[in-house]
Amino acid sequence: MDFDLSDDQRLLRESVDRLIADRYAFEARRRHDLGTEGWSRDLWNTFAELGLLGLPFAEEHGGFGGGPVETMIVMEAFGRGLVREPYLATVILGGGLLRRAGAADLQAALLPQVAQGKLLLAFAQVERHSRYELNDVTTTAREAEGGWVLDGAKSVVLHGDSADKLIVTARTGGGRFDRDGIGLFLVDANAKGLTRHGVPTQDGLRCAEITLAGVRAEAVLGDPGGGLEAAEAVVDEAIAAICAEAVGLMTCMHDITVDYLKTRKQFGRAIGEFQVLQHRSVDMFVELEQARSMAMFATVMATDPDPATRRRAVSAAKVQIGRSGRHIGQEAVQLHGGIAMTMEYKVGHYFKRMTMLEGLFGDTDRHLAQVASGESLFAA
Repeated sequence: MDFDLSDDQRLLRESVDRLIADRYAFEARRRHDLGTEGWSRDLWNTFAELGLLGLPFAEEHGGFGGGPVETMIVMEAFGRGLVREPYLATVILGGGLLRRAGAADLQAALLPQVAQGKLLLAFAQVERHSRYELNDVTTTAREAEGGWVLDGAKSVVLHGDSADKLIVTARTGGGRFDRDGIGLFLVDANAKGLTRHGVPTQDGLRCAEITLAGVRAEAVLGDPGGGLEAAEAVVDEAIAAICAEAVGLMTCMHDITVDYLKTRKQFGRAIGEFQVLQHRSVDMFVELEQARSMAMFATVMATDPDPATRRRAVSAAKVQIGRSGRHIGQEAVQLHGGIAMTMEYKVGHYFKRMTMLEGLFGDTDRHLAQVASGESLFAA
């Protein structure tokens, strides 16, 4: 298999790396804390100008027809920059659901707005009792006056407080854990009966608690009772994307730690000259390369047409990413000493983000159990 990037992919990597280096230094990122949204609208517009927001969309929708490899390149760079903008929520999750399940006229109306940076999306799939089960849905959707009305609540909706529209999983039939009877509904974030409460997460991003009380949906994506398959496929793509982001995080934690070992002196010598610390930095590098290989594997398998094969591959990658991220993060903090625990130093922020990614869409233990059983992560 050829793992070399094409000329266009190398150009994309260079342009994104340059953007992160020029516009997303750690000090600039900290200034976002002063805003209510926790991220920069100006940078979001810059992403749109560079074509990043339309990267996975078809050309007729204002995109570039990019695939998982292009997403991997962008997400790894975003990991190195600790990017806070809602790229995962809007482009990968929301945009992915529209691409897979939305009607042609809905795609033509909304995807160009996403690509231009004018429309923010969020995927509301988590409920307080559901943990990682996409099919554990109690939010209901009922037909009324030629449309659909939603009732229920969603939790930890990524960037749900700033989204213009939400894509909500709701049950149109069946029991609480049934795979059939789950639909994907497009809802305006300012719709009557919808309330949302935004909160910061530990890694500096934002999420929202959403309550739906008689909220009328704008549209249903695909079959009102058969939306689970599309949701699972998009979540698998999102897991592959956050695996790439995690590689970017781990790369920076390793590089920062090695630089620190070369400059920090103790007993008149750089501490990097002590063999035991050299061994620990080498172990970090080994974990990083293992994680990088599995992230590439997840990228290759993210669009596999066989759901069972795809999910086992993605789960295996998530396991390695979780283990490597924990090891590299702990070593980075320990080798830096007390300075790594301060808010002013960036290693701790990388480790926080890595810890949040480890639990997103299923933690390491959960994915490991699914790989061992040979079953889907989302099996009922």
